[in-house]
Amino acid sequence: MPALSAAAAGFLKDLVPAPGAERRMGVLTLAQSLGTGLFLTSSAVFFTKTVGLSAESVSLALSVAGLCGFLATVPGGRIADRFGARRPLAASYALLAVLFVGYAFTDAIVAFTLVACAIAVCETVGSPLRAALTHALFGSARSAAVRARMRSLFNLGFTGGAALAGAALAAGTRTAFVVVVTANALLQLSCAGLAMRLRPAGPEAVPATEARSWAAFRDGRFLLATVLTGVLELFQPVLAVGVPLWTVNRTSAPVALVAVLTIVNTVLVVLLQVAAGKGSDTVSGSGRLLLRAGLLMALACCLFAGAGGAATTWAVALLVVGTVVMTLGELAQSAGGWGLSFTLPPEGRMGEYQGVFGLGRGLQQFFGPALVIMLPLGMGTAGWLLLAAVFLVSGLVARWAFVRDELSGESPSSAPTPSP
Repeated sequence: MPALSAAAAGFLKDLVPAPGAERRMGVLTLAQSLGTGLFLTSSAVFFTKTVGLSAESVSLALSVAGLCGFLATVPGGRIADRFGARRPLAASYALLAVLFVGYAFTDAIVAFTLVACAIAVCETVGSPLRAALTHALFGSARSAAVRARMRSLFNLGFTGGAALAGAALAAGTRTAFVVVVTANALLQLSCAGLAMRLRPAGPEAVPATEARSWAAFRDGRFLLATVLTGVLELFQPVLAVGVPLWTVNRTSAPVALVAVLTIVNTVLVVLLQVAAGKGSDTVSGSGRLLLRAGLLMALACCLFAGAGGAATTWAVALLVVGTVVMTLGELAQSAGGWGLSFTLPPEGRMGEYQGVFGLGRGLQQFFGPALVIMLPLGMGTAGWLLLAAVFLVSGLVARWAFVRDELSGESPSSAPTPSP
């Protein structure tokens, strides 16, 4: 019992942000994730069942919105370098508050699409702005660890918001939907106020003549890091799309297991993300984390493949263990990706580089679901093994590209920027 209490105390110490700027960012993350979980969990049902929009039109509108957000990623990072990240981030949260309220008055697909596109742009721009602000506040050495703690808090808040959304879904009325979007808008507005209080110690912007650059697109090593982390981020459609559909259609496991697997993934991320980020403060350490991610994700794909023709008990066991292994790979991928995104960029270009780094996630969001459906669900076991090979090769390339820094004795700051 004392050992268990000590472990619990250690976990809480890791999860709770340090006083000051980190704690304010933690409160901001909880508020944002609570509103996101509340809205996303209930919005699709309300738009199709209560508002009366067709599922096909909603899906098409969200795809268009995703494209708009993808195109805004790089400009969002350049804004951070030109004007500083704090004020534009606060403005994006304030605009989101207005836009989410606008959802309550949309009853036609054109209006829905316009609001969805504007929200996608604000949310996508917010990602490099938050990353640039994190680096300005905590520096390269601490930023990856802070991001890890924020990710645990985000999952915690998102889960709480999803639970609250259950009450709105049970009511199923337009009034309940108005309450949901209003609550989300108020939470986004509080994020705007919190963002304004996150003041870096140094200058927030770089001179205009230095801000106008395409250096990130000419940095071959950084582009490789962007592509590798984007490929390894295929764990998201695997866990969100591939595993649930595989479980229901290709295994003898009960349908209820899908919810259990989601809970297992969420709980592990909340509990272990901070611990999994150790070593991400250097280029070589981040490379090792990406290697670990590739190996674990490849193993998880093999376990999922084995569940296809197994008896019910074995299928359940393989799916649960596979989800645990894939989640451990997810934790390593997140930490390694953050580490490279903070240690590779040169001084004064953090926003620009973060915007380019976000393109890797955008490509995964575009192609990931279709790739997962085409490979595991279309080809069966062979598709899972092919996906495992993709993860494995990505991890090995990350080892070759980044772990060698440790062997050559280079530090992130002294390593030269490679030509494309």
